[in-house]
Amino acid sequence: MSTARRRPPALLVVLGVIGATLFVLPLIGLLGVTPWSRLGELATDDVVLDALRLSLITSLAAAALATLLGVPLAWVLSRLTFPGRGLLRAIVTLPMVLPPVVGGAALLFALGRRGVIGEPIAEATGLVLPFSTWGVIIANTFVAMPFLVITVEGALSSIDQRREHAAAVLGASPLTVFRRVTLPMIAPSLRAGVVLAWARALGEFGATVTFAGNLQGRTQTLPLAVFVSLESDRDAAIAISLLMVVLSIGVLTALRGRWWTTGAQR
Repeated sequence: MSTARRRPPALLVVLGVIGATLFVLPLIGLLGVTPWSRLGELATDDVVLDALRLSLITSLAAAALATLLGVPLAWVLSRLTFPGRGLLRAIVTLPMVLPPVVGGAALLFALGRRGVIGEPIAEATGLVLPFSTWGVIIANTFVAMPFLVITVEGALSSIDQRREHAAAVLGASPLTVFRRVTLPMIAPSLRAGVVLAWARALGEFGATVTFAGNLQGRTQTLPLAVFVSLESDRDAAIAISLLMVVLSIGVLTALRGRWWTTGAQR
């Protein structure tokens, strides 16, 4: 009986291996065509370094902005009951299924120089978001924040609220309860949501190129640099792609070991 319990179901193992192969094969293909002899030269090109710097700045800024706005939004969706909550939740998660180019066009119509909101802002302050680094951050936040919101909302809906009620009875203000009780309880999910938001922002392409353009040093992130390089220098595109893979795997592996495993042990 003990041996039977330890033996994994063959069908699940086979399907799991096939599923893993779907992710491993593209990586093998990328490694197979990588110009290893020129990799150092390609990876230190000015275009690549500019795109890497901009990608790190904008993706981290987008993750921070998504956290600042997304956590309160997730709390509202989880804890408050009001007319239209279901519709609001659908709108918030829409960027997850909406083609990124459509999202970028919507941002342009809303926040562009002639946009519904962008025109009055530009006239009042002179701030123009499209084709600027801030435009990249806004586009990245738009597509990345839903991943954080749904992760945090799920955690808020599943935690035991008796601790929050006890803290409130003892005289803690609602904000203190949220900061000292709620946030520590959802910390593993919050961290996972932040990582997901950052990863989505790092790989964003469609909304960025539509809303912010593709200007080297100002709006050209790594995915955009790959797109441009595919048309002019295939080896450079491969080198940039490999750089993104290494960066993403390194960060996600490190954060998973530090945060998610710790959260599971708790």
